[in-house]
Amino acid sequence: MLINELSKRTSVSIATLRYYENYGMFKGVSDEKVRTNNYKHYDELVVEKIEIIKGAKEVGFTLAEIKDLLENWHSEQLSVEKKIAVVNSKINEVDAKIHQLTEVKKLLARCIEDIENGRC
Repeated sequence: MLINELSKRTSVSIATLRYYENYGMFKGVSDEKVRTNNYKHYDELVVEKIEIIKGAKEVGFTLAEIKDLLENWHSEQLSVEKKIAVVNSKINEVDAKIHQLTEVKKLLARCIEDIENGRC
């Protein structure tokens, strides 16, 4: 399939797909017989990778982390223990962000109190 169909099937914009491809997250294949255009073709594996990218982004993985996971996850280079460690690490990051945002929320609430009490 061409990039426009890939975009429709994955609900990811063409610009984003090109960015992911340039970032090295997947590769399209050019038809060597056709030299008049630079059209690339994408297979079902690319659709699967894009769905993985979307899911991983949704739970907070960075593109660099996702790229590393894509390269290693299915190639048997990551043991079950390592896969669990990767996910646990992300859980710890989320917990730290929750704590940080809770502190920010408390600070903002105190700011509102100060404003209401004329201290600010």
